[in-house]
Amino acid sequence: MQYFSTRSRSGGVDFARAALSGLAPDGGLFVPGEIPSYAPAALSSFPSMTFHDIAFETIKPYVCPEIPGTVLGDIIEAAYPFTAPLISAGDRLVLELFHGPTAAFKDFGARFMARTFSYLRRGETRPLRILAATSGDTGGAVADGFFRVEGISVTVLYPKGRVSPLQERQIAGLGENISALAVEGSFDDCQRMVKAAFGDVSLRKRYDLSSANSINVSRLIPQAVYYTAAAAAAFAGRTDPGGEATPRRAESGGKRFLPKAKTPVTFAVPSGNFGNLTAGLYAMKMGAPIEGFIAATNINRTVPDYLESGVYRTRLSQATISNAMDVGAPSNFERMNAHWSLEELRRILRGAWVSDEDTRKTIAAVHQNYGYYLDPHGAVGWKAADILGAEGSLAVLATAHPAKFAETVEDITGPVPRPPALSRVMERTVRARTIPAELSALAEALEA
Repeated sequence: MQYFSTRSRSGGVDFARAALSGLAPDGGLFVPGEIPSYAPAALSSFPSMTFHDIAFETIKPYVCPEIPGTVLGDIIEAAYPFTAPLISAGDRLVLELFHGPTAAFKDFGARFMARTFSYLRRGETRPLRILAATSGDTGGAVADGFFRVEGISVTVLYPKGRVSPLQERQIAGLGENISALAVEGSFDDCQRMVKAAFGDVSLRKRYDLSSANSINVSRLIPQAVYYTAAAAAAFAGRTDPGGEATPRRAESGGKRFLPKAKTPVTFAVPSGNFGNLTAGLYAMKMGAPIEGFIAATNINRTVPDYLESGVYRTRLSQATISNAMDVGAPSNFERMNAHWSLEELRRILRGAWVSDEDTRKTIAAVHQNYGYYLDPHGAVGWKAADILGAEGSLAVLATAHPAKFAETVEDITGPVPRPPALSRVMERTVRARTIPAELSALAEALEA
C-alpha cells in the first residue's frame, strides 16, 4: 500500500514512512492510494468472527508488508483486551467505545499506534518525540498508550481550562516519558502549534518528530474496525448484552431491542476533528454493511454547514460541554475532501448541530426513558439523529464514558456509575507546564 499527501498525488511512501512522519512534507495528511475492499468470504464471515479477527482483516491491507501478518496479530492481541459492545437503549442502538483503559474511543487508535511505532522503530538509537494536540480524550489515550514505551517520549498540548478535571489527570498525571503542556488558548491553537512544529526545519533537525492525533494515519485506520464489527452484528440482527462499564441504571431492565436483520446500519457520529467519521467512511468503502452516517457536531458546525451550503468555511472554535468536539477547523476534512466530492458526501452523510441546552435535555430524556447514561458527546449524536428524523437501523456512537463528564451529567441524572479505572485516575497529581499559544513556547518546552 502506498500513501500520498492530500495535497499532492506524487511521491508515494509506504506505511512505515507515513506513520512515523505523521504529516506529509507539504503539510498535507497521508491517505492510502486506494481504499481496499474486503474479500467476499471475509464479509460473509464477519458476524461469527471475533473482534480481533475483524481487526486483522481490516488493518492488514493497509500495513503489509511493513508489518508481517504474525506481528500484526500480536499487536492487535496486545492492543485490545477490550471490545466495543453494540447494545440497545430503548429502540435505538448504541455502540459503546469506552471499554478501554481511558474510557474513550481514542483507546482503539492510540494503543494500536503505540505498539506499531514500537515495532517500526526497532533497532533505532535516536528517540522519537510524539507531539499530540488534544481537545480532551485524545491526550489521555495517547498518554496511556505510549506510557513507558521504550525509545518514545510524548508531549501533549491541551487548552488550559477547557478539559475536565478527569481528562486533565489522564493527560498530565503520568510523568516519566509523558509531558503535558497547558496552552493558553483553544484546541485549534494547540493543533496549529503542532502543525507548525512539523513545518519548522530547525525542530525537525533536532528531533525525530511524529504525531499521535487522528492526522496520523496509523491512528485512523484501526478505528474503522469497530464500525465494521458493529455493522456486521447489526446486519445479523444481533446486539451485545454490554459489559462492566455499560452505564445503565440497575433497575432499568427491559426487553433488549434487536436490529432488523439484513438491513445496513446508519451511524450517528459525534464529530470534532472528524477522524472518527473518516474511519467510518473507510469501513463503508471497504464494503461493511453501512447505509450512511450522521455528522453530529455541537455549535462548532463547520462540516454540517458545508454539507448544507457547499461552502467550506473554518471558524474559531467555541467552548461547549461536549468539549472534545470544540473544533472549528477539523483537520480530517482534508482527508474527506481528498476521497469524496461534495456530491458523494451528501449521498452518504448528513449533518446536524446541537446546542448545549439540547444536549442536556437529551441526557435527561434518555436517562429517564431508558435508564441509560449518555455523556455530552453521545447525547449530541443521539439528538442529531432526532433532528434529522433518522429511521431504520441506527447506531449512536458513545465515544466516552459519562463518568468522564460527571460535573455535567450528574447535575442532570444524579450519580453516574464509574468504572474502576477512572476512579484510580482521580488519585493522580497534575504535572503540566502552562505556555502561551506560540510555537516559540513549544520549542522552548521541548528543550526543557
